Amino acid sequence: QAQLVESGGGLVQSGGSLRLTCAGSGFTLSDVIMTWHRQAPGKAREWVATFAPGGATFYADFVKGRFTASRDDAKNELYLQMDNLQLEDTAVYYCQNFDSQTWGQGTLVTVSY
Repeated sequence: QAQLVESGGGLVQSGGSLRLTCAGSGFTLSDVIMTWHRQAPGKAREWVATFAPGGATFYADFVKGRFTASRDDAKNELYLQMDNLQLEDTAVYYCQNFDSQTWGQGTLVTVSY
């Protein structure tokens, strides 16, 4: 059964960095389109980034230049490096197997002053 587990969230000060990890099991991440989304309190879930099987990446405008997606095929893991975090980046971050519409449970990122 395909599963995704996110980790790496936490509390960070404005301007700081975090790296999120999405560990896949039951399927090979490099075979599918993977995405990152986030949901801030009281707001709808929104798309953050896409990592295509061939390695191409796409980002929402509000994270361009600050967030970087990457993948470790040996570990079957997807990452989201988040730099220069801002208060408005506070949210639960989710990874998704776009092809099967499988979601992880999410990991909370809180950015403080």
